[in-house]
Amino acid sequence: PGLSYTWIFNNNTLDLQEDSRRFVSQATGNLYLAKVEPWDVGNYTCAVSSAQARRRVWGPPTALTLRGDGVMGEYEPKIEVRFPETTHAAKGSSVRLECFALGK
Repeated sequence: PGLSYTWIFNNNTLDLQEDSRRFVSQATGNLYLAKVEPWDVGNYTCAVSSAQARRRVWGPPTALTLRGDGVMGEYEPKIEVRFPETTHAAKGSSVRLECFALGK
């Protein structure tokens, strides 16, 4: 509780507010990219902040490169769901459930 995730791309904070291709899960911290483009190539670093501890921790950079052979993986269509079978919420509170559609 109280953690937030931010991704840094080539030393710049990713602004994902208006970006329909990229999404950061605030439940897991995972960064999802739909349809990778040449300008997505670079180094990605995750930063985790704790409001309670007033601290930010940086992960190691992860390089994203494009395959030179042009081969893409084939994926069966599926829905990726990562939340508990039961979610409890107080009346008037907000709940975020994340669901991702994958496939080619």
